[in-house]
Formats: sequence, C-alpha cells, structure tokens
Amino acid sequence: CKANEVIAMATETVKQKILQVVERLPDTATLEDAIERLCFLAKVEEGLRQSDAGETVPHAEAVRQIRR
Repeated sequence: CKANEVIAMATETVKQKILQVVERLPDTATLEDAIERLCFLAKVEEGLRQSDAGETVPHAEAVRQIRR
C-alpha cells in the first residue's frame, strides 16, 4: 500500500478494507496470499492503534530489547 492508500483506509469500515485488499490481489493469488495480506493489515492497524494510545517503546529501549 502507498501512504495515501493507508490514510484513506483509516476512514473505511473493516469490511471495506478487507474487500480492497482482496480486490488488489493478482488473479494468481492463493488463499494463503490473501490471508497473509489480511494479517499484515490487522497488524498495521493494531500498531497504529497502539501508537495513538501512546503504547510505544522508546527507540533506545527497543534497541536494548533486540540486543538481548
């Protein structure tokens, strides 16, 4: 997705978002491809929700956790 598509998706219903993802899949897409894209969308949406709620980790802390 391009940045402007993500912004436009923010005001749509979940059903509309799902339909858009499915419509953008190539004709050769598999069920696994569709599920992967929908899972990705769900993870992005959850990350945005967490960010909006202030549920973030400072960069330095994230680096520290990764280096463990």
